[in-house]
Amino acid sequence: MPSLFRRKSADLVDEAVTPVTPDEESSSARTRGYTPAKGRETPKRPAAGRRPVGTGKPLTKEEQRAVRRQLRAESAAEFRREGGPRDRGPERLLARNVVDSRRTVGTWFFGGALVVLIGSNPAMPPAIQLASNLVWGALALGVIVDSVLICRKIRKLVRERFPNTGQRMGSLYLYAIMRSITFRKMRTPQPRVSIGDPV
Repeated sequence: MPSLFRRKSADLVDEAVTPVTPDEESSSARTRGYTPAKGRETPKRPAAGRRPVGTGKPLTKEEQRAVRRQLRAESAAEFRREGGPRDRGPERLLARNVVDSRRTVGTWFFGGALVVLIGSNPAMPPAIQLASNLVWGALALGVIVDSVLICRKIRKLVRERFPNTGQRMGSLYLYAIMRSITFRKMRTPQPRVSIGDPV
């Protein structure tokens, strides 16, 4: 008894023989090991898997050190010019410009602290020790007053120019104060305004 689910041989032949277009034939025939016939253009390898063109000669230790030194110098110069992630944002730029556009007492803080440290030595005469303590008090008072003035100006300018800012003002104040007690030539990023320029 013939099976009901058996297909006829003619149907199998018709299904096996399907028309193939030239494009499909060329794409299916060009497998990984495909070699075109004579007279046809040889397909080019994709550029993604190629090795970079070069001599392939390994660098010596001196050349490797020179390359590393150059990369470090470029990275340091970029950091000196642009700063790091903590220096990003228009509010931080405004705070830097406020500090850089004025002379700050903080730039004398560390130099004065060194003088006070030497002058307050017990081996020094009492008059020098007293003068060192007075200088230390004057420096501390000057830094406090200067920091308050800088913070007030920053708060005023930020509220005017960036009313919808999400920047925390306390963090911005601390950022500006730490910059104000750093020597101008050592500030990172580099100052973009000169002393006395309007902000």
